[in-house]
Amino acid sequence: MSRKIAGGRSAGRVVALGNAQVPESLAARVFLVAYDPEKGRLTARSKLGKVLRAAVLIELQLAGNVVDDRGRARVATATPPTDPVVARVLEELRAAGPRRWRHWIDRRGGATVRHVRDELARGHLIKVEPHRLFGVFPADRITLRHPLVRRHLLQSARDTLRPSHLVSRVDLRDASVVVLGATADLRTIVSKDQRARHKDRLAQLAVRVGPVVPALKKSLQQTKYSAGG
Repeated sequence: MSRKIAGGRSAGRVVALGNAQVPESLAARVFLVAYDPEKGRLTARSKLGKVLRAAVLIELQLAGNVVDDRGRARVATATPPTDPVVARVLEELRAAGPRRWRHWIDRRGGATVRHVRDELARGHLIKVEPHRLFGVFPADRITLRHPLVRRHLLQSARDTLRPSHLVSRVDLRDASVVVLGATADLRTIVSKDQRARHKDRLAQLAVRVGPVVPALKKSLQQTKYSAGG
């Protein structure tokens, strides 16, 4: 069963996999596919906060809660989000007024990672256990409770790269996952080879996803430049 959102786009199906469900939250989906099951940890932690913020902004735009106003994110009247992470970010936007998309991508990335993680833990999709790196530094160990959910999300996202699927018809949530992964070079989502082979299609999908993607790209480039990389 799918839920329609602004512009007649689909908000995605609620898919049951065993005794688990694929989360509707776009940020939660990106979090899960950014997890590397072989290494047993999240990849690209330095980038993940920005990517999850971008995912939340895309979700707000797709739902009609936020619109692009000459390069700025402006809150619009629409059905309030039910996801607490998305609702929290919407309140940030509402309190501050229209700002550039990148402004919101650059804010509170670490907190957003923790909030998305905690919601996934509450939904029993991941398990979070405290431990100490090298026996000294406090950290969290994350494990997947339902690996099949991650595999389903990853396959759905990568399917949007197939030439047989018209760019104009692909599910925008699946497209968002793969475009965000490619933009941030999250190789658990899109490998280096896939980025090269599907460069043109990824660019076309990014146009459909909207203004958050180029803002994320600029933010990541600035971070890399500032770090001397």
